[in-house]
Amino acid sequence: MRSAARVVLALSLPLGVMGCRDLSRFSTAGGGTYEGAIAEGSFVRSGFSGDTKVCMTLDTDHMQDAPGTISTSDGRFKSEPLRPIPELFNDPLSTLNFGEGRVKNFVYVARPTGDTTDKSDVTVVLSLLQSSDIEVRMLRSAPLTETDGGIIPTARLFGVFALSKGSSACSF
Repeated sequence: MRSAARVVLALSLPLGVMGCRDLSRFSTAGGGTYEGAIAEGSFVRSGFSGDTKVCMTLDTDHMQDAPGTISTSDGRFKSEPLRPIPELFNDPLSTLNFGEGRVKNFVYVARPTGDTTDKSDVTVVLSLLQSSDIEVRMLRSAPLTETDGGIIPTARLFGVFALSKGSSACSF
């Protein structure tokens, strides 16, 4: 009976290890940043100019409490903390998976405090890619419809940014 238990344990151990992904290669906690430009094409962009860049720090040891900061070259975000939504880490949404080449996706919130009049929260979706790069989606609000009468609109934002890791501070 003991040998059967050992066989089950030996077979299940690799499965458990494969389920946990080591994200440490994405961390900038030892220095450096991720930086990159917005995707070309106005069809994937709203509220950001075509030359906007994002710079981000990421501490993969603190993805659930203090994952890092985000800045934009347009001054909207200036080292603003990425704020985790604690309930998401226990919700099926934490298993969000879309597209090929993604190791893990995370959803955070950041508040613009820089050069902008709209300080409403922005949803930030981080996709850690197999290539060790990071894709960032920033979004807020949706187009108003005819039935939204009387509601003061929030400035819409949508942008997709391709970030690569570098050893220096933000270029802006």
